Amino acid sequence: MANLPKGSKKLLNAWAFYDWANSVYSLVIASAIFPIFYGALTLVKDEKGNILDDTVTFLGFDFNNDTLISYVTAAAFLMVSILSPLLSGVADYVGNKKVFMKFFCYLGAVSCIGLYWFSLDYLWFGLLCYFFALIGFWASLVFYNSYLPDIAFPEQQDRISAKGYSLGYIGSVILLCVCLAMILMHETFGFKDEGLPTRLSFVLTGVWWIGFSQYTYYYLPKGNKKQKFTKHLLFNGFKELKTIWNKLGENKSLKRYLAAFFVYSMAVQTIMLVATYFGIEELDWGETNATTGLIVSILLIQLVAVLGAFLTSRASAKFGNINTLIVLNIIWICICIYAYSITTPVQFYVTAGFVGLVMGGIQSLSRSTYSKLIPEGALDTASYFSFYDVAEKIGIVIGMFSYGFVAQITGSIRYAILFFILFFVVGLVLLFRVPRRVEISE
Repeated sequence: MANLPKGSKKLLNAWAFYDWANSVYSLVIASAIFPIFYGALTLVKDEKGNILDDTVTFLGFDFNNDTLISYVTAAAFLMVSILSPLLSGVADYVGNKKVFMKFFCYLGAVSCIGLYWFSLDYLWFGLLCYFFALIGFWASLVFYNSYLPDIAFPEQQDRISAKGYSLGYIGSVILLCVCLAMILMHETFGFKDEGLPTRLSFVLTGVWWIGFSQYTYYYLPKGNKKQKFTKHLLFNGFKELKTIWNKLGENKSLKRYLAAFFVYSMAVQTIMLVATYFGIEELDWGETNATTGLIVSILLIQLVAVLGAFLTSRASAKFGNINTLIVLNIIWICICIYAYSITTPVQFYVTAGFVGLVMGGIQSLSRSTYSKLIPEGALDTASYFSFYDVAEKIGIVIGMFSYGFVAQITGSIRYAILFFILFFVVGLVLLFRVPRRVEISE
């Protein structure tokens, strides 16, 4: 383990490289190949591609296939929101954030590998692997994000946060292209079974995640405190959250920003999770191969997101973080209004391009804005970021349950977009209430 000073270029690059390692989960599993695989497995279609049945039986109950996966997703995020304060508080106090980060990284990666055996005959096992992969990914991010104020000075945080997202987009696109080549040219690669390359994509995701994360672990410090663990620390994280909640009353900027972030992030994260399912069921792909079209759309999002994160970083330096976030929310509202009426692949590609432009920007800027608003010199950074992540995860739970409920009641996920528009409008109003601070725009 290297011992590098705060602000060191090598340390910052090592931290950002974890995005390269773990973002393959968010692309291959959460956004691209697994949703298409799940749709193909759970939808009954006629020869023309029209959906005849989308019902899935699980634990003796019949679910719309979108509803089932959204409920499992929401349950996993609810578990993360419960676990993160418990674990981050202990990690902050004992000073072993890296141990927790590694554990959840390996849990998520091994669970991705377990998706190789996903089938309707053993649906419970496949959904369990999906459940733990999601928990591993998001719980590891609690500790990863909490390192930002520990390893970077305020003036470095916007740029290194954006660099992390950019690395993540590039790395995940590389792996997705490899997986896509195996799937579309399976005979060239010697695969007789068309489904085998898809399942191998899940294995490659887990191996990539574990392998490349080792570079990050080599350089990251263990933690910022060294105190002995006692049984009284078990619920220390929840006590820390209560402390952070009380501190919010003394920090108007941070409190109002968190309220705005909670609402608009609810829509952003849910859209990212359900976009592929929307494309599978709501678009008329005609003669276009739906699998190819969807993956091309997702690749477009990832590539444009690199540019979006870069432009957002520059815009925040010139106009300030909050003002930039306001503009991003306005763009999101326009995207949702347009997406409500789309029916063709071309319209979906246009929407994907604009989503990519604002997706990377709003994620990286939201993280760095929060980091800047944390009181300078605070040692309980993991607890602050645990609060941030709990707010984000509870928002996702609400968003995914809303999405699943709408899909179950109406039979169409298109109407869920109306909820997303509402969330962005409320988030926009709340952002206008955040007091402008010189520190945020520097």
